[in-house]
Amino acid sequence: MPNFVTLEDAQAYVGQEVGSTQWFEVTQERINQFAEATGDFQFIHIDPERAKAETPFGGTIAHGFLTLSLLSMLSSQTDTIKIKGSVVSINYGLDKVRFMSPVKVGKRIRARFELMSAVQKGSNVLLKHKATVEIEGEDKPAMIAEWLGMQVI
Repeated sequence: MPNFVTLEDAQAYVGQEVGSTQWFEVTQERINQFAEATGDFQFIHIDPERAKAETPFGGTIAHGFLTLSLLSMLSSQTDTIKIKGSVVSINYGLDKVRFMSPVKVGKRIRARFELMSAVQKGSNVLLKHKATVEIEGEDKPAMIAEWLGMQVI
């Protein structure tokens, strides 16, 4: 896939997968660090014994917002479309997010990106991707999000 393309060329990729990542293990250490950073200390995330005893998950699970926040790191592993002349891509927000299946500690996830749209916004270009975070060995994804990125020109 071309890395730097014109807006018109990018629009030809709408509806297609434009990037996927390697598998990434979600560890208890990372979950704990996220809890510290956000102040979200719910036991289902940070207390393995209690989570095993009191939940149907069999142990701790990642915060949904941790899974969402990992999109930035995961997307950096891909060669997704960039618009010619852009100097930086910034997070513009999300149109829709659904947490569909919990990510259990020790599981590996990866992201797949499908280009949904590429539109001119002033001198910049707004790209919308459908980001699907898969859990290795499971049929149902952890999360599906419509993620907006502004290519600043």
